[in-house]
Amino acid sequence: MSIFRTGINFSFSLFSGLLPVLVILNESKQKHKIHDYSQLIRGKDYIFETLQGGLEGYMTGTGKGIKPSDYIILQYGCQNYRYKVEEIDYYADPSDMWIALLKPVIFD
Repeated sequence: MSIFRTGINFSFSLFSGLLPVLVILNESKQKHKIHDYSQLIRGKDYIFETLQGGLEGYMTGTGKGIKPSDYIILQYGCQNYRYKVEEIDYYADPSDMWIALLKPVIFD
Protein backbone atom coordinates (compact mmCIF):
# COMPACT_ATOMS: atom_id res chain seq x y z
CA MET A 1 0.00 0.00 0.00
CA SER A 2 2.87 2.39 0.60
CA ILE A 3 4.01 1.86 -3.00
CA PHE A 4 0.59 3.02 -4.20
CA ARG A 5 0.81 6.17 -2.11
CA THR A 6 4.27 7.01 -3.43
CA GLY A 7 2.96 6.67 -6.98
CA ILE A 8 0.10 9.03 -6.27
CA ASN A 9 2.31 11.58 -4.59
CA PHE A 10 4.80 11.43 -7.46
CA SER A 11 2.09 12.00 -10.04
CA PHE A 12 0.63 14.86 -8.08
CA SER A 13 4.04 16.48 -7.68
CA LEU A 14 4.75 16.09 -11.37
CA PHE A 15 1.53 17.79 -12.48
CA SER A 16 1.60 20.48 -9.82
CA GLY A 17 5.12 21.38 -10.96
CA LEU A 18 3.89 21.84 -14.54
CA LEU A 19 0.96 24.13 -13.75
CA PRO A 20 3.01 27.31 -13.21
CA VAL A 21 4.83 26.66 -16.50
CA LEU A 22 1.53 26.34 -18.36
CA VAL A 23 0.28 29.60 -16.86
CA ILE A 24 3.49 31.40 -17.87
CA LEU A 25 3.29 30.06 -21.42
CA ASN A 26 -0.35 31.12 -21.67
CA GLU A 27 0.48 34.64 -20.44
CA SER A 28 3.34 35.00 -22.93
CA LYS A 29 1.00 34.21 -25.81
CA GLN A 30 -1.33 36.99 -24.70
CA LYS A 31 1.39 39.63 -24.46
CA HIS A 32 2.04 39.98 -28.17
CA LYS A 33 -1.21 40.41 -30.04
CA ILE A 34 -1.06 41.57 -33.65
CA HIS A 35 -3.42 44.36 -34.70
CA ASP A 36 -3.78 44.63 -38.47
CA TYR A 37 -4.31 48.21 -39.64
CA SER A 38 -2.99 47.50 -43.15
CA GLN A 39 -6.41 48.01 -44.79
CA LEU A 40 -6.92 51.41 -43.18
CA ILE A 41 -5.97 54.69 -44.85
CA ARG A 42 -3.16 56.78 -43.37
CA GLY A 43 -4.33 60.35 -42.70
CA LYS A 44 -7.99 59.34 -42.69
CA ASP A 45 -8.30 56.33 -40.34
CA TYR A 46 -5.12 56.99 -38.37
CA ILE A 47 -2.22 59.44 -38.15
CA PHE A 48 1.42 58.30 -38.20
CA GLU A 49 4.17 60.83 -37.45
CA THR A 50 7.72 59.62 -38.06
CA LEU A 51 10.56 60.31 -35.64
CA GLN A 52 14.33 59.97 -36.04
CA GLY A 53 14.25 59.66 -39.81
CA GLY A 54 11.53 57.01 -39.85
CA LEU A 55 13.11 54.67 -37.32
CA GLU A 56 10.13 55.07 -35.02
CA GLY A 57 6.95 57.07 -34.87
CA TYR A 58 3.82 58.12 -33.06
CA MET A 59 0.52 56.71 -34.22
CA THR A 60 -2.88 58.05 -33.26
CA GLY A 61 -5.71 55.67 -33.95
CA THR A 62 -8.76 53.92 -32.59
CA GLY A 63 -9.28 50.44 -31.24
CA LYS A 64 -9.51 48.69 -27.92
CA GLY A 65 -7.19 46.22 -26.25
CA ILE A 66 -3.88 47.44 -27.66
CA LYS A 67 -1.10 47.19 -25.08
CA PRO A 68 2.67 47.70 -24.92
CA SER A 69 4.54 44.80 -26.58
CA ASP A 70 1.68 44.25 -29.06
CA TYR A 71 2.34 44.63 -32.78
CA ILE A 72 0.62 46.84 -35.34
CA ILE A 73 0.77 46.16 -39.06
CA LEU A 74 0.60 49.18 -41.36
CA GLN A 75 0.76 49.37 -45.14
CA TYR A 76 2.68 51.91 -47.22
CA GLY A 77 2.18 51.47 -50.94
CA CYS A 78 2.08 47.71 -51.50
CA GLN A 79 4.38 46.87 -48.59
CA ASN A 80 3.31 45.85 -45.06
CA TYR A 81 5.36 46.94 -42.06
CA ARG A 82 5.24 45.63 -38.51
CA TYR A 83 5.73 47.93 -35.53
CA LYS A 84 6.02 47.09 -31.85
CA VAL A 85 4.00 49.19 -29.43
CA GLU A 86 6.51 50.62 -26.96
CA GLU A 87 4.11 52.93 -25.10
CA ILE A 88 0.42 53.64 -25.45
CA ASP A 89 -1.95 56.16 -23.84
CA TYR A 90 -5.71 56.06 -24.28
CA TYR A 91 -7.74 59.24 -24.47
CA ALA A 92 -10.56 59.82 -21.98
CA ASP A 93 -13.00 60.77 -24.75
CA PRO A 94 -13.44 58.87 -26.99
CA SER A 95 -12.21 56.00 -24.85
CA ASP A 96 -11.08 53.84 -27.80
CA MET A 97 -8.76 56.54 -29.20
CA TRP A 98 -5.08 56.28 -28.37
CA ILE A 99 -1.59 57.52 -29.17
CA ALA A 100 1.30 55.08 -29.22
CA LEU A 101 5.06 55.14 -29.68
CA LEU A 102 5.91 52.51 -32.30
CA LYS A 103 9.24 50.99 -33.31
CA PRO A 104 9.65 48.99 -36.52
CA VAL A 105 10.46 45.27 -36.35
CA ILE A 106 11.32 42.75 -39.05
CA PHE A 107 8.65 40.21 -40.00
CA ASP A 108 9.54 36.69 -38.86
